[in-house]
Amino acid sequence: MSRLFEPCRLNENVLMANRIVMAPMTRSRATGNLPNELMAEYYGQRAGAGLIITEGTSPSPNGLGYARIPGTFSAEQTAGWRLIADAVHGRGGRLFMQLMHTGRVGSILNLPPGAELVAPSAIALSGMMWTDSHGEQPHDLPREMTGDDIRCVIGEYVQASRNAIDAGFDGVEVHGANGYLITQFLDPGSNRRIDAYGGSSGRNRFALEVAAEVAAAIGAGRVGIRLSPYGVFNDMSGTYDGIADQYTDLAAALGRLGLVYLHLVDHSAMGAPSPDPSTVTAMCREFRAAGGRAVILSGGYDRERAESDLQGGAADLIAYGRPFISNPDLVERLKAGIALAEADQSTFYTPGAVGYTDYPALRV
Repeated sequence: MSRLFEPCRLNENVLMANRIVMAPMTRSRATGNLPNELMAEYYGQRAGAGLIITEGTSPSPNGLGYARIPGTFSAEQTAGWRLIADAVHGRGGRLFMQLMHTGRVGSILNLPPGAELVAPSAIALSGMMWTDSHGEQPHDLPREMTGDDIRCVIGEYVQASRNAIDAGFDGVEVHGANGYLITQFLDPGSNRRIDAYGGSSGRNRFALEVAAEVAAAIGAGRVGIRLSPYGVFNDMSGTYDGIADQYTDLAAALGRLGLVYLHLVDHSAMGAPSPDPSTVTAMCREFRAAGGRAVILSGGYDRERAESDLQGGAADLIAYGRPFISNPDLVERLKAGIALAEADQSTFYTPGAVGYTDYPALRV
């Protein structure tokens, strides 16, 4: 008997139609950093997922490091997100907003006037960043955050979560993965601080304070978090002394907050190193034992592997990313065993409808 397509109650207010999650994916269609009608069409087309997690959305002008990513810190942005929530709910779907502060991942050219790149330490990211005004540019050097900066950013996450709920969202996902601001605090390669937010005893503190304050603001049952242990994206270390204990302790502490889910991402299907399986197992066990609710696993899943991990108890929900780009009806295709359409990678981050809302569904 399939578990992938059975209903699942995520919290008291969210009954998912199935256990399939649309993973958060940056798509760079938010011109002027504003959610819009085109984005509402895109997410509405994919409302067959049991849960949609939106693209990374900045809680602060300082966190808009990429071109055309949305924010959720202004009234105008909240109004735009309400269009999207209405489109998904109108088709019977559920959705969480992913809160993503890019930290040092960015260019000043992508930020609005008066904003700046900030990070736990003044260490620049290697490589280049696309800007609409000047093409590829080196990542700019971030300013090391002060204690006041840290408290301010935590407040921005809290206000962003309230804005998401005001826009009609079912909850938020705190993005602690993939080398963005929270991960920059977690990783010793990007966090050289010697205060309470650094060192082996302090690197988890920022992630936990963000999660705790957001949960206090909107309720722990409406807050999930995404982590990527052993990830190397955006110059993260991948592995280092003590990483297994650090992430297991983090998962347990997040569970004690009563968060609605722990979302673990594995990028090995795209060529990245695989997370240590024993660490992932320990994180899931400790999160649940401490009071956390569901575990979402993502990374290169097909239907067979998804069913295996659901049946075996490794996961409660399975997230699919890129297949949702070119298959707005992914749930129906998986259920029917129909071949999936291939996505055009050249349009992943380009503006406009091409490669975004023009992939056909087999059945509307």
